[in-house]
Amino acid sequence: MTRRSSLSSLILVAVMAVVGSLALVARTAPAATPTAAPSLQDSGITVEYLGWSHYRLTSPTGKVVILNPNITTNPDAATTVDETIARGVDMIVVADGHGDEQGQTIEIAQATGARVVPSSFELATWFAEKGVPRPQLAFVSPGEVDRYEGITVHVLNSIHGSRVSSPSDTVWYAGPAASFMVTFENGYTVYFSGSSQATMDMMAWADLYKPDAAIIHQTGYHEPRDSALMVKYMTNNNPNLKTVLPHHHRVRPQPGEYFRPSDLRTEIERLGINVNFIEPEPARPYTLTK
Repeated sequence: MTRRSSLSSLILVAVMAVVGSLALVARTAPAATPTAAPSLQDSGITVEYLGWSHYRLTSPTGKVVILNPNITTNPDAATTVDETIARGVDMIVVADGHGDEQGQTIEIAQATGARVVPSSFELATWFAEKGVPRPQLAFVSPGEVDRYEGITVHVLNSIHGSRVSSPSDTVWYAGPAASFMVTFENGYTVYFSGSSQATMDMMAWADLYKPDAAIIHQTGYHEPRDSALMVKYMTNNNPNLKTVLPHHHRVRPQPGEYFRPSDLRTEIERLGINVNFIEPEPARPYTLTK
């Protein structure tokens, strides 16, 4: 046998050995583990700003919560009452009895069968006497909770008034105003301040409920340092807060206004609070995740 033949034989033997080893590994290696599908808890919510303090929140399972559905007297309304009804509503959260807070709650609730969570027992009674079916109403006040189809709403204090434009048979004043913690089926929690100013109560709520996002009152006349203080209070023993959005503002600056949402952003940054501040475009959907 020549030297070249011997070398070829050795190479062939080595190749066969490697192939055999790879085959053995393939036979004995564990099967690949399929990648798990994202859990509900890994999902977020969709937020749409519809002008003034009207927001639409949609859960991962499609449940819809609307906040302060003022539409017909909202100069920046990004939807109509008919469009709101056609899209469907599962819950309406109302921060007080003022017209720009309750808006078209009665009409929307009657047409959709939505659950209505108002700021107080008195306001719930007023809604009932104005035509909202009583089974759709949560007769709650600050300090109480309502649970409906996987969504939990804690009704909390608010430093603000609450007046109804037309008294009902028994209700002349709509009780206290409120703010809310809204927790969706996946655990994602949003704090909605209503029209409150800052109060140190918010520190306790942040510690207790650990909100992931906050929708904070910032009109053209509300001191942005006060609004930023709400954001700071919402971080108390709460590492979850990632996102802040403003409400109660006009889309475009108006004559005589002192402040804009951008002023709230500046004050949040001045306090050194690390959150994503979104000045929302009307009707644009934003996906928020933990």
